[in-house]
Amino acid sequence: MDETAAQDGGRAATPGTATGRDEEAPTADRSAADDFFDAAIALLQQVRDGEGDAVREAGALLADTVAAGGRVFAFGAGHSSLPAQDTVYRAGGLAVMNLLNIPGAVGVDVRPATLGSALERVPGLAAAALDSSPARAGDLLVVISLSGRNALPVELAMNARALGLKVIGITSLAYSRETRSRHTTGTFLKDHCDLVVDSRIALGDAELTAEGVGAPFAPASTVVTSALMQAVVAEATCALARKGIEPPMLRSGNVDGGHDWNARVMDAYADRIFYR
Repeated sequence: MDETAAQDGGRAATPGTATGRDEEAPTADRSAADDFFDAAIALLQQVRDGEGDAVREAGALLADTVAAGGRVFAFGAGHSSLPAQDTVYRAGGLAVMNLLNIPGAVGVDVRPATLGSALERVPGLAAAALDSSPARAGDLLVVISLSGRNALPVELAMNARALGLKVIGITSLAYSRETRSRHTTGTFLKDHCDLVVDSRIALGDAELTAEGVGAPFAPASTVVTSALMQAVVAEATCALARKGIEPPMLRSGNVDGGHDWNARVMDAYADRIFYR
């Protein structure tokens, strides 16, 4: 996800089945879509059952930051930016979620697309981005990186903590076990966070194989990581309510009164919103 083009192999599996899972032999009425949905559901169950405590802790940290007047930022490079963007200016989400933007690295709109992957490996880019951002001590930064091995997410977490921010990392710990870091320290994103949430995505991020298809396909990391991000925001929302603080929620602009509601919320939290 943080590497736009696939650079790793997928998991070994029986052709025509979802990888990494025990499956019955494929039948004529079973499709690749069925296999993908089953794989994605299985991964969601894994993170629900295995990362529940970490998600609740992350939600509590986010709520504590908001309650204390801090600001919240999320970052991901390439496809890892999608779960971060999914929480920003989002109906049903917290108005105070902001995207930490690093031009060329966030999203896949840069041309050529390979430039985005190259920027992830440039030392010093994270420090420059943080220095020019509104982030400050007491704020919270969520860094999303599937592999967690490139210089940009590693240095972003390192520099953010040095500036006094709390850092939550959402990453696959399988990569730290099965690949080498690309950072000069030999460390991964997970090594520089106050809290780590493991996405449980296997090396290669591809859930299916099939006869006649030369590489594993159907990545599920965006589905899983987006669900993790929304789960963290949901926990934070309820934690704020328990503190007696009305969560600054956004409503859909496509329902009556939605725009007026959002305008009031964004005005109330104007000093913590950076996407207007």
